[in-house]
Amino acid sequence: MTDTTVFQDKKAVYYTLGCKLNFAETSYIGKELKALGVRTARKGEKADICIINTCSVTDTADKKCRQAIHRLVKQHPGAFVVVTGCYAQLKSDLVADIDGVDLVLGAEQKGNLINFLSNPEKREKGQAVVTDFRNIRTFSPSCSRGDRTRYFLKVQDGCDYFCSYCTIPFARGRSRNGAIADLVEQARAVAREGGKEIVLTGVNIGDFGKTTGEAFIDLIKALDRVEGIERYRISSLEPDLLSDEIIEFVSRSEHFMPHFHIPLQSGCDEVLRLMRRRYDANLFASKIQTIKKMMPHAFIGVDVIVGTRGETPEYFEQTYDFLKEVDVTQLHVFSYSERPGTQALKINYKVSPEEKHERSQRLLALSDEKTHAFYASFLGKEADVLMEKAKPGMPMHGFTDNYIRVEMAHDDSLDNRIIRVRLEDFTEDQTALKAVLL
Repeated sequence: MTDTTVFQDKKAVYYTLGCKLNFAETSYIGKELKALGVRTARKGEKADICIINTCSVTDTADKKCRQAIHRLVKQHPGAFVVVTGCYAQLKSDLVADIDGVDLVLGAEQKGNLINFLSNPEKREKGQAVVTDFRNIRTFSPSCSRGDRTRYFLKVQDGCDYFCSYCTIPFARGRSRNGAIADLVEQARAVAREGGKEIVLTGVNIGDFGKTTGEAFIDLIKALDRVEGIERYRISSLEPDLLSDEIIEFVSRSEHFMPHFHIPLQSGCDEVLRLMRRRYDANLFASKIQTIKKMMPHAFIGVDVIVGTRGETPEYFEQTYDFLKEVDVTQLHVFSYSERPGTQALKINYKVSPEEKHERSQRLLALSDEKTHAFYASFLGKEADVLMEKAKPGMPMHGFTDNYIRVEMAHDDSLDNRIIRVRLEDFTEDQTALKAVLL
């Protein structure tokens, strides 16, 4: 049983690196601590508890994690410092040896953080409690909005794919998920709180059902029936798991938005083979064609990795040409970073940092062209926008159903409301469209 007295009059700070899933999990931890009487430390205050949720997707991410840990230890002397997340799972001993770190929790233990904080016998300084990735079984629920209008509902965790460049299966364990009935109840709780939009998050959410014998299509059908939730977005779906049935359902749904995020990683079949991806460029292109046939106005974001081992100049040009032709909206471009223990290290051909940078810049420029053209095609049209809270005196922003970012003059009465607008012109920085309330 949790001893709540240890939390009385305590202040906490939270620091998160990495993906939306990490931010959702940190926010959920903060929500649990708040319910026990812990408040978030204000700027300049010394915290009693520091929670650092880490990422390890690249060498740069590892470095940022170490810097964040050292900085928070220095800023909050005497605080009980807990480090969790992917970097903590993969490098637990290294993290535990950092001066000032009290507790390191792996992926299996993250969801039980409150129990570790409330039991003094589990608070030996520099202790690392980590389970081998093969034995990670727990699915820790998470549904929270943090400081944003939209909520993030974790539906799945872990991954069974073991792509050659990736450490996520080692950091988060095997694919596992919550039960549909439990996730539906969490969505209902969001509706009771007044939430309008939920983003479904996870590591490989199309693989939903491994631990419950259910299917992702059944999950979204059940969520679609929850009263009070106006919008759902699906954070990311692997091309081989994005079935025509899912696409068709989204096209007919009033609540699931015409917005897809699909990891491609490379448009070259030889590189996809080296990456150990489970599809080829033709399958990816066919999914895009199916989406656009059913939802011509759909926003499609795509992940691409440049400079992986084995990506020769010719192979990169194949990716560039493929992406230039395929009808997608935005590219999320990542430079390959070598990860210890991955199979990609066995591939001999290496790309120089300078070449990686040049390739990234070319794809980012292509992305800007595609996004600008997509936005421009909606100028003068009407759209429904969910407005988000803004700082006093600052313009308000929101998103259309198909994820066009919209800017309007500040009006507190519009916060968390879906309003009808006319899309007029680009903002000065070209990142949004100006809108007029109808």
